[in-house]
Amino acid sequence: MVMAVSFERYGRLYYLDPGPHRPRVGEKVLVPTDDGPEVAECVWAPQFVTEEIGGLPLCDGIATTADLDRDEQNRQRRADARVIAKRLIRQHDLPMKVVGIDFVDRRADVDQLVIVYFSAPHRVDFRELVRDLARGLRARIELRQVGARDEARLQGGIGPCGRDLCCATFLKDFEPVSVRMAKDQDLPLNPLKISGACGRLMCCLKYEHPLYQEYNAKAPAVGTAVETPAGDGVVVGHNVPSDTVVVRLAASGRRCACSRADVCSPRQQYEASSTTTPDAVAVELPTPVRREPEPEPQIVEPVAEVAPETTEERRQRKPRRRRRLNHEEGEAEQ
Repeated sequence: MVMAVSFERYGRLYYLDPGPHRPRVGEKVLVPTDDGPEVAECVWAPQFVTEEIGGLPLCDGIATTADLDRDEQNRQRRADARVIAKRLIRQHDLPMKVVGIDFVDRRADVDQLVIVYFSAPHRVDFRELVRDLARGLRARIELRQVGARDEARLQGGIGPCGRDLCCATFLKDFEPVSVRMAKDQDLPLNPLKISGACGRLMCCLKYEHPLYQEYNAKAPAVGTAVETPAGDGVVVGHNVPSDTVVVRLAASGRRCACSRADVCSPRQQYEASSTTTPDAVAVELPTPVRREPEPEPQIVEPVAEVAPETTEERRQRKPRRRRRLNHEEGEAEQ
């Protein structure tokens, strides 16, 4: 099971393992911290989740009356420490701005500790300021300088969108943001329009930048001649949230919004990239039949018909053979 708590109203959420406790929304619970358990408000009642989540801190239970009294006293001490710190900074004429105050009274190594978070344009020599703060607050003092983004996170505020700052509500880590992201999203490069409450580029420029990169990689560039269902035209604009392309038709001159799929058809992508599309169907050509050469015509001469030999003719031929044999025998005897 998982529950969510917040130390400040509309502040950042912290997730806990409720353990055996079942607090309701609005109840005060004890949250383990590095400086001991602190009081926070339950904003999300314990409930089961589908995924296994490990490593969450365990809730220390429901806050008692003594814990609530101590938390109220610490809030008053933080308010008094802020007033004293601002007054001493003006007396020392230091270029510092108090951002936040933490009051720690449950650490084992110190009795009372006041942590002052401040912002400054450069390094500040605050050694005399620390002595006066320790004398006025009667506690150990720590001064920590923070950057512009951390200052906005600690103070909170309303962004240009009209909602609470992302860094003060849910954003954990600050990712690098560049002007290139604003150019890819076709935003005006006016620092007043693309800067947040901290004076740096808005963190939300990072949220939709991958979507714009994917769209620009596949959509036709401005000035490209395309074919649309309404006719041929030229691309004059992009609309990334709706995944459409603004085309000025060549026939009428009017503008129309066409889907990126209609403009970037597989056939047009094939012609633009000169590569075979994955959905192209291979056409098999018929195999040619090998023909044997025809034999040349032969000329056959007519054969004369011979009449069959008669018996009389056969008798006349036989004595001739005998004579020839007798003649050959006589020559052999001589």
